[in-house]
Amino acid sequence: MKDKLGICPHCGSDACYETEVMNGFTTYQCYGCGFTTTNMMKEGTQFYEEQIRVLPELHKDLSFTDSEDKVWIPTTVNLPSKGMVFAEGTSTESWKWSAVKAVPVTEEEKSKYPIPGSNGKYYEWRMDMTTLERFEQGDFMEGLDYIEMFEA
Repeated sequence: MKDKLGICPHCGSDACYETEVMNGFTTYQCYGCGFTTTNMMKEGTQFYEEQIRVLPELHKDLSFTDSEDKVWIPTTVNLPSKGMVFAEGTSTESWKWSAVKAVPVTEEEKSKYPIPGSNGKYYEWRMDMTTLERFEQGDFMEGLDYIEMFEA
């Protein structure tokens, strides 16, 4: 795998992380604006059609196409033991980054959090919606900081 930083075509940040996951498949994640894509996420491709079919309407509305025809969408970061950062809102004019922290699942509540397809096994962490914090559109990194993504 090869990794490198580049310039984001959406926000101009130099914190756009490019990762070659496998031969011919590259992901792009901008930590400046919080948008993501792959080299296969292009309108008209089967990959794009499969992805767009399951995306929330807000993600579809916020998507943009760069000069290489890659379609970028807001990312969702879900770190089971830390928390989650996601785009939330009602329109392209009225949305923010939202972040919630993860908390351990207690013994008393574990029956509420079964792992699908794993009989008798339960999740160890859950997202605590009482910790919800909202961040402005340009503050994706602050959301990541809030869930302590960069701490060991």
